Amino acid sequence: MEGTIGEIRVFAGNFAPQSWAFCAGTSLAISGNEALFTLIGTTYGGDGVQTFNLPDLRSRIPVGTGQGPGLPQVNLGQVGGTETVTMSTGQMPTHNHIASGTITIPTLAGADTLGSPTGSILAGLAGAYSSATSDTNLKVQTSAVTLNLTGSGTPFGIIQPYLSTNYIICVQGIFPSRN
Repeated sequence: MEGTIGEIRVFAGNFAPQSWAFCAGTSLAISGNEALFTLIGTTYGGDGVQTFNLPDLRSRIPVGTGQGPGLPQVNLGQVGGTETVTMSTGQMPTHNHIASGTITIPTLAGADTLGSPTGSILAGLAGAYSSATSDTNLKVQTSAVTLNLTGSGTPFGIIQPYLSTNYIICVQGIFPSRN
């Protein structure tokens, strides 16, 4: 299977054909692979003195270099992305949570009342707020309302559906000429 040195292809086989190698980040000796080293150098790793690495496309997708409209710059050999993400509150849109609670208000029994307790309004005890003596029956009521957090902080997957195949790179073949 003839190819151009440095060319990457998708291959459905479970072996790399002659003159090709899997794009698995393998370290190769520069000696004996000078043509491929001339093309890719240490873009994908290696010390550049004795070794260089092939691209590693295992569990990755290739992305074109450059900068598309509204997108960040992507350089040759750059690795990015993540398989999971944990959402923070800063990433959530503005929203409301409903809180509910119960409060118990004590009532006083007395013969002298003002008004009638209708429409869910308590009747007032005559002289409750205007007596010259302190009222031992009037107490401030407090209650707590608990608003529970939602979510567990567990990362969730963001991987699109996929079909696994092999990427192979031509290590021996036609040396590409520039236009």
